[in-house]
Amino acid sequence: YRDHAHPLARGADAGTLMAELYGRSGGYSKGKGGSMHLIDVEHHFYGGYGIVGGQIPLAAGFAFTAKYCGQDRVAICFFGDAAANQGVLMESMNMAAKWKLPVIYVCENNRYGMGTDIARVSAVPEIHKRAPGFGVPGEAYDGMDVVASYEAIAKWAKHCRDGKGPVLLEALTYRYRGHSMSDAATYRTKDEVEEERKNDPIPKHRELLLKKKHATEAELEAIEDAVKAQVEQAVAFADASPEPSMDELTTDMIIADGEADVR
Repeated sequence: YRDHAHPLARGADAGTLMAELYGRSGGYSKGKGGSMHLIDVEHHFYGGYGIVGGQIPLAAGFAFTAKYCGQDRVAICFFGDAAANQGVLMESMNMAAKWKLPVIYVCENNRYGMGTDIARVSAVPEIHKRAPGFGVPGEAYDGMDVVASYEAIAKWAKHCRDGKGPVLLEALTYRYRGHSMSDAATYRTKDEVEEERKNDPIPKHRELLLKKKHATEAELEAIEDAVKAQVEQAVAFADASPEPSMDELTTDMIIADGEADVR
């Protein structure tokens, strides 16, 4: 799930995140949110969602809060190409455009939903081209390029902070593996996957750092070693963290008239 990487980028603790994936009490949601519902309020990461496109209207709400309270903040909402066909995106973009809310919608277009090419189910598969219908700018960029991704977000974050309203971005990327462990990915050829692997952003960015002399081989290897150690520590923390107690079944909820309402 894409919500595994984003909280780490925001500064989330790897061990606490891993414990949540393990369903342990040391996790961000005490092991009760799990893989699809990671959340780290401290670092302003407000959750992954099991409902396809469920995060899209919430992003407009966060952006409205920022504008209403006079905060110099921008809401960034990530979703996949399949979620782009949910009607809630159109409704949210309409509201965000009308109220000029500071929100960046980022469609991470990896070309396939659960197993269907976006071109098979979309009259306009270039998702960013839907934006002008709402008077909103739309732009595609190379989502497999670290620098291009940084520059796109920086550019449009300034646009939002200048009070010019939302934007719809399309990060052109690719999913190497199946949608899930049970997905054999028979809807594409092995040759296609291997060809796309040549554009892997990690080795590509490594080559750029070396070419521009921003880092040496030794420095990059040291970073890799440090990351491996961090992952091992995260796994150890998750392993050592206990499972939630039975008392947690009714915490973080309000019981009224025999029914439980999540709060």
